[in-house]
Amino acid sequence: MAIAAVRAATPADVPEIVRIQGDTWEAAYAAFVPAEALAQLRGPGARAAWTAAVGADAGHVLVATEGDWTVGFLAAAVAMPPEGAASPDQAWGEIGALLVEPRWGRRGHAGRLLATAAEHLRGAGALYGLAWVPEPDEASRRFYARAGWEPDGGVRALDTGAGTLREIRLTGSLDLKLA
Repeated sequence: MAIAAVRAATPADVPEIVRIQGDTWEAAYAAFVPAEALAQLRGPGARAAWTAAVGADAGHVLVATEGDWTVGFLAAAVAMPPEGAASPDQAWGEIGALLVEPRWGRRGHAGRLLATAAEHLRGAGALYGLAWVPEPDEASRRFYARAGWEPDGGVRALDTGAGTLREIRLTGSLDLKLA
Protein backbone atom coordinates (compact mmCIF):
# COMPACT_ATOMS: atom_id res chain seq x y z
CA MET A 1 0.00 0.00 0.00
CA ALA A 2 1.33 3.46 -0.95
CA ILE A 3 2.03 6.08 1.71
CA ALA A 4 -0.46 8.95 1.86
CA ALA A 5 0.78 12.41 2.82
CA VAL A 6 0.00 16.13 2.71
CA ARG A 7 2.60 18.78 1.92
CA ALA A 8 2.86 22.38 0.78
CA ALA A 9 2.39 22.77 -2.96
CA THR A 10 5.31 23.83 -5.13
CA PRO A 11 5.28 25.42 -8.60
CA ALA A 12 5.89 21.93 -10.03
CA ASP A 13 2.45 20.89 -8.63
CA VAL A 14 0.48 23.49 -10.59
CA PRO A 15 -0.21 21.29 -13.66
CA GLU A 16 -1.65 18.55 -11.43
CA ILE A 17 -3.71 21.07 -9.42
CA VAL A 18 -5.19 22.41 -12.66
CA ARG A 19 -5.87 18.89 -13.95
CA ILE A 20 -7.48 17.75 -10.69
CA GLN A 21 -9.68 20.85 -10.52
CA GLY A 22 -10.82 20.38 -14.12
CA ASP A 23 -11.44 16.64 -13.75
CA THR A 24 -13.25 16.97 -10.43
CA TRP A 25 -15.50 19.85 -11.50
CA GLU A 26 -16.35 18.03 -14.73
CA ALA A 27 -17.30 14.91 -12.77
CA ALA A 28 -19.26 16.69 -10.04
CA TYR A 29 -20.76 19.79 -11.65
CA ALA A 30 -21.22 19.17 -15.40
CA ALA A 31 -25.00 19.20 -14.90
CA PHE A 32 -24.83 22.66 -13.27
CA VAL A 33 -21.94 24.43 -14.99
CA PRO A 34 -21.66 24.93 -18.77
CA ALA A 35 -18.85 23.20 -20.65
CA GLU A 36 -17.29 26.57 -21.59
CA ALA A 37 -16.91 27.51 -17.91
CA LEU A 38 -15.50 24.10 -17.06
CA ALA A 39 -12.98 24.43 -19.89
CA GLN A 40 -11.70 27.67 -18.34
CA LEU A 41 -10.58 25.67 -15.30
CA ARG A 42 -7.88 24.14 -17.52
CA GLY A 43 -6.91 27.32 -19.36
CA PRO A 44 -3.98 29.68 -19.01
CA GLY A 45 -5.92 31.93 -16.61
CA ALA A 46 -6.42 29.04 -14.19
CA ARG A 47 -2.78 28.02 -14.48
CA ALA A 48 -1.65 31.60 -13.79
CA ALA A 49 -3.99 31.91 -10.79
CA TRP A 50 -2.74 28.66 -9.24
CA THR A 51 0.89 29.60 -9.92
CA ALA A 52 0.31 32.89 -8.06
CA ALA A 53 -1.50 31.14 -5.20
CA VAL A 54 1.24 28.53 -4.77
CA GLY A 55 3.89 31.25 -4.78
CA ALA A 56 2.03 33.55 -2.39
CA ASP A 57 2.65 31.77 0.90
CA ALA A 58 4.10 28.44 1.99
CA GLY A 59 1.26 26.31 3.26
CA HIS A 60 -1.46 28.38 1.56
CA VAL A 61 -1.93 25.62 -1.02
CA LEU A 62 -1.52 22.01 0.05
CA VAL A 63 -1.43 18.83 -2.01
CA ALA A 64 -2.39 15.31 -1.00
CA THR A 65 -0.27 12.51 -2.35
CA GLU A 66 -0.49 8.76 -2.37
CA GLY A 67 2.81 7.22 -3.34
CA ASP A 68 4.03 9.13 -6.39
CA TRP A 69 0.55 10.40 -7.30
CA THR A 70 -0.88 13.83 -6.53
CA VAL A 71 -4.49 13.04 -5.68
CA GLY A 72 -5.99 16.26 -4.29
CA PHE A 73 -5.35 19.79 -3.13
CA LEU A 74 -6.60 22.48 -0.79
CA ALA A 75 -6.22 26.25 -0.72
CA ALA A 76 -6.75 28.08 2.58
CA ALA A 77 -6.11 31.50 4.04
CA VAL A 78 -6.90 33.63 7.05
CA ALA A 79 -10.19 35.41 6.36
CA MET A 80 -12.48 38.09 7.69
CA PRO A 81 -15.30 36.84 9.94
CA PRO A 82 -18.43 36.16 7.88
CA GLU A 83 -21.32 38.57 8.13
CA GLY A 84 -23.47 37.66 11.11
CA ALA A 85 -20.77 35.51 12.71
CA ALA A 86 -21.45 34.55 16.31
CA SER A 87 -17.79 35.35 17.05
CA PRO A 88 -16.99 38.40 14.90
CA ASP A 89 -14.04 39.37 17.11
CA GLN A 90 -12.24 36.07 16.50
CA ALA A 91 -9.88 35.21 13.65
CA TRP A 92 -11.28 33.03 10.86
CA GLY A 93 -9.84 30.90 8.09
CA GLU A 94 -11.37 30.12 4.71
CA ILE A 95 -11.05 26.94 2.71
CA GLY A 96 -11.10 28.33 -0.83
CA ALA A 97 -10.87 24.95 -2.54
CA LEU A 98 -10.75 21.35 -1.34
CA LEU A 99 -10.79 18.77 -4.11
CA VAL A 100 -9.77 15.14 -4.27
CA GLU A 101 -9.82 13.40 -7.61
CA PRO A 102 -12.87 11.09 -7.59
CA ARG A 103 -10.89 7.89 -8.24
CA TRP A 104 -8.88 8.59 -5.05
CA GLY A 105 -11.92 9.35 -2.91
CA ARG A 106 -12.83 7.65 0.37
CA ARG A 107 -9.19 7.09 1.32
CA GLY A 108 -8.87 9.89 3.89
CA HIS A 109 -7.16 12.44 1.64
CA ALA A 110 -9.75 15.20 2.14
CA GLY A 111 -9.65 14.74 5.90
CA ARG A 112 -5.85 14.94 5.96
CA LEU A 113 -5.92 18.05 3.80
CA LEU A 114 -8.52 19.76 6.01
CA ALA A 115 -6.75 18.76 9.24
CA THR A 116 -3.42 20.11 7.96
CA ALA A 117 -5.02 23.36 6.82
CA ALA A 118 -6.83 23.72 10.16
CA GLU A 119 -3.51 23.28 11.97
CA HIS A 120 -1.87 25.99 9.82
CA LEU A 121 -4.83 28.35 10.26
CA ARG A 122 -4.86 27.81 14.05
CA GLY A 123 -1.14 28.59 14.01
CA ALA A 124 -2.03 31.90 12.35
CA GLY A 125 -4.52 32.63 15.15
CA ALA A 126 -7.75 31.51 13.50
CA LEU A 127 -10.30 29.65 15.62
CA TYR A 128 -13.13 29.14 13.12
CA GLY A 129 -13.33 28.18 9.48
CA LEU A 130 -15.65 28.63 6.55
CA ALA A 131 -16.06 27.09 3.14
CA TRP A 132 -18.40 27.77 0.22
CA VAL A 133 -19.90 24.65 -1.34
CA PRO A 134 -22.14 24.41 -4.42
CA GLU A 135 -25.63 23.74 -3.11
CA PRO A 136 -26.12 20.54 -5.16
CA ASP A 137 -22.84 19.06 -3.83
CA GLU A 138 -24.22 16.69 -1.20
CA ALA A 139 -20.94 14.77 -0.84
CA SER A 140 -18.96 17.88 0.15
CA ARG A 141 -21.68 19.00 2.53
CA ARG A 142 -21.63 15.57 4.23
CA PHE A 143 -17.82 15.69 4.46
CA TYR A 144 -17.83 19.09 6.17
CA ALA A 145 -20.68 17.98 8.47
CA ARG A 146 -18.50 15.08 9.65
CA ALA A 147 -15.86 17.70 10.53
CA GLY A 148 -18.45 19.63 12.55
CA TRP A 149 -19.15 22.36 9.99
CA GLU A 150 -22.74 23.25 9.18
CA PRO A 151 -24.59 25.72 6.93
CA ASP A 152 -24.89 29.10 8.66
CA GLY A 153 -27.43 30.68 6.31
CA GLY A 154 -24.91 32.46 4.07
CA VAL A 155 -25.45 32.07 0.32
CA ARG A 156 -23.83 33.46 -2.81
CA ALA A 157 -24.17 32.92 -6.53
CA LEU A 158 -21.33 32.18 -8.94
CA ASP A 159 -21.74 33.43 -12.48
CA THR A 160 -21.15 30.44 -14.76
CA GLY A 161 -21.50 32.40 -17.98
CA ALA A 162 -24.84 30.73 -18.65
CA GLY A 163 -26.54 31.38 -15.34
CA THR A 164 -25.58 31.09 -11.71
CA LEU A 165 -24.53 28.31 -9.38
CA ARG A 166 -25.77 28.85 -5.84
CA GLU A 167 -23.25 28.16 -3.08
CA ILE A 168 -23.92 27.80 0.63
CA ARG A 169 -21.52 28.80 3.38
CA LEU A 170 -20.48 26.19 5.91
CA THR A 171 -18.78 27.23 9.16
CA GLY A 172 -17.31 25.53 12.17
CA SER A 173 -14.48 25.24 14.61
CA LEU A 174 -10.94 24.65 13.40
CA ASP A 175 -10.70 22.19 16.27
CA LEU A 176 -12.04 19.56 13.90
CA LYS A 177 -14.09 16.52 14.84
CA LEU A 178 -13.47 14.56 11.60
CA ALA A 179 -15.97 11.89 12.63
